[in-house]
Amino acid sequence: MPRSFRIAGAWTAVLALALTGCGSASDGGGGTSPKTKAAASAPDRADRPDRVEPLKSRPEPVLPATVTSADGKKVTVKDTSRIVPLTGSLNEIVFTLGLGENVVARDITATFEQAKKLPVVTRAHDVSAESVLSLKPTVVLADSTTGPAEAIGQIRDAGIPLVVFDPAKGLDDVGPRIDAVAETLGVEKSGDALKSRTQERIAKVRKSIPAAAHSEKPRVAFLYLRGSASVYLLGGRESGASSLLEAAGAVDAGKESGLKKDFTAITSEALAKAAPDAILVMSKGLASVDGVDGLLKVPGVAETPAGLDRRIVSVDDGVLLNYGPRTDQVLKSLVEQLHGGKK
Repeated sequence: MPRSFRIAGAWTAVLALALTGCGSASDGGGGTSPKTKAAASAPDRADRPDRVEPLKSRPEPVLPATVTSADGKKVTVKDTSRIVPLTGSLNEIVFTLGLGENVVARDITATFEQAKKLPVVTRAHDVSAESVLSLKPTVVLADSTTGPAEAIGQIRDAGIPLVVFDPAKGLDDVGPRIDAVAETLGVEKSGDALKSRTQERIAKVRKSIPAAAHSEKPRVAFLYLRGSASVYLLGGRESGASSLLEAAGAVDAGKESGLKKDFTAITSEALAKAAPDAILVMSKGLASVDGVDGLLKVPGVAETPAGLDRRIVSVDDGVLLNYGPRTDQVLKSLVEQLHGGKK
């Protein structure tokens, strides 16, 4: 079950819950081998939401690397043989840079196939310092939203280099985040290659948006749903979805209706003001309310233009808000679902 969910400052919890489907630390945490290779029968492909696509050449880290952590601390990384990324998005970047065989653990939000057999070092959505330290990491990567603070402090007190990164909340954050991780791990050339590949793929998807979409932009409301926990939220300006929706040729209905925070509890009045033509949800969130029919029972949804037309856009939880090497897949899915058939 998720931790207590506060509306104010809810974006962090939404991101954590989104990638797990309200799972527990034991979900997918089987496997004891610290180094995991993908099955030979499953090729690395960019168009599969359950896998990441590593760079073709394995990088050779140039170390030591000294960087400034997002919390202001100077950190020197001397060894990247045992890496522990404490968020799914960081895990994704490390694997995609070609250092997946060096990763010895995962956060519960690392749901892509190549990472599934790694041991989980989180309990619910909190880091277990004991679990991390038991794996003898040579470097730990965290977000500024990673907690609790006591666990982060315990890892640092043990002498483990721990670097904190600011979370990505928009398309403009994709390149700098890849750069920051690559610099920390001493693989800046690979970082440049991954950043270029990612930006090129995003640009290609943006060019594919039908011309008609530029003059007829649909209003899309991002709803965060967890039916089992009775969590029903409407995304606003800081939800993390605005950048994606705008890049996909749509209008963020929550943002345009004046919602300045990240998330607000869904009400009939708020949805009526947002007046969405389509509703964006995460796939597990949609499943948690028993699909489209269940979503239409959430107060106010059925009365919106989107509800009347049953126009629901669903994207896999594990990639929607990551803003990383697979963001082009998210954009492609949004464009196809929102503008399919237009020219």
